[in-house]
Amino acid sequence: MIRVLLVHDVCLVRSVLSQWLSRQPDLRVEDTPWRSAPGRVGAVRPDVCAADLDCSDDAYGIPPLGDLCPRGGGTPPPRLLVLASAHRPGLLKRALEAGALGYVDKAGTPEQLLRGIRRVAQGERFVTESLGFGFLKAAEMPLTRRELSVLTLAAEGASVAEIAGSLHLSHGTVRNYMAAITRKTGARNRVDAIRISQGQGWL
Repeated sequence: MIRVLLVHDVCLVRSVLSQWLSRQPDLRVEDTPWRSAPGRVGAVRPDVCAADLDCSDDAYGIPPLGDLCPRGGGTPPPRLLVLASAHRPGLLKRALEAGALGYVDKAGTPEQLLRGIRRVAQGERFVTESLGFGFLKAAEMPLTRRELSVLTLAAEGASVAEIAGSLHLSHGTVRNYMAAITRKTGARNRVDAIRISQGQGWL
């Protein structure tokens, strides 16, 4: 039996997918929105976390993927599968850095998600072919993970102080990151860097 925790912030989508997956005799499925996901991981102890990369409630829209696969505690962390879009390479890069094994295109079929869950449960990688372009764009991104986190918060309207508090950085460090982001994106200023990065799908 494969224990699955489905993480999705859209209640209707989450409920329908959970009910459909629960019909499979080899799956035991629980579902949760992102804000409750870390606690549910500890309670359910899933073999696979299947998580939508669009996070509406936590950390200014940045999916806290690390909270789904906590290290330590005497039990192996769940394997991570993400529901992704090719036009959001920034989120694909986050999932890669978080160690996700499975990548299912959100525009695909439920059967693809099911295949992905079963493959990832066995410790195998699974990638929907239609996400290939997104991975190519992710590889071309000039921003580091930390720079991307800073820029994502800035794009959501967070001030330097709010970004510093959220990421546990000093105000000067945040300003240094913003300067590096502006330089790497070829932007004129912070607003231009956000516009360029959104146009490229990095945010």
